Amino acid sequence: MAALEGPQYGPASGGEPDSLVLLLHGVGADGFDLIDLAPVWAEVLPNALFIAPHAPFPFQGAPFGRQWFDIMDRTPARLEAGLRHAAGILGDFTHAKLTELGLGGDRLALMGFSQGAMVALFAGLRGVVPAPASILAYSGALLAPESFAAEVTARPPVLLVHGEADEVVPAMASREAARALQAEAVPHELLLRPDLGHGLDDAGLAAGTALLARSLPRIAG
Repeated sequence: MAALEGPQYGPASGGEPDSLVLLLHGVGADGFDLIDLAPVWAEVLPNALFIAPHAPFPFQGAPFGRQWFDIMDRTPARLEAGLRHAAGILGDFTHAKLTELGLGGDRLALMGFSQGAMVALFAGLRGVVPAPASILAYSGALLAPESFAAEVTARPPVLLVHGEADEVVPAMASREAARALQAEAVPHELLLRPDLGHGLDDAGLAAGTALLARSLPRIAG
């Protein structure tokens, strides 16, 4: 399997990490697209290590950027196969990094944007990574919904944020994800942002800050 690497930040305190936050970018970007969120969230998680891994595969739609899985063939079976492969790569990376840091899944948070959110939801809820403390999914979707009920193994709090004016991944995707999470008793919050397109805004980031602070409280000592 392809190895993951990418920019990292922290801990801002200068001490040893007490938690790990993975930031998963969207199609055509790379880890540098999201690592600037780390200093913002480090204000409430000063002891966290933030890593924004580059997705494992070159983006086929441009001479630059990365992707977690191929989107040229959007048939459900091909998308699911690509998603499962990507989640496995992320799982190997996450297990290895948590072991290196001496941390468990209860000190892990997954954040993803767009395709990265799809990978975060799949890997975090279906046991591909150790059961995380929380998942933040921005402008994403819960892919392979027909197998979700049979495969869900973790029920961390999930934040779904989506722009109502998203022209790339319609906001309906997060509405459908919320319904699937509700059906399987996964605690979640759905935040729909009027007039926001395929991107992030201050309200969505603030909601992410609040969930990270709740789910990864500082460890004394």
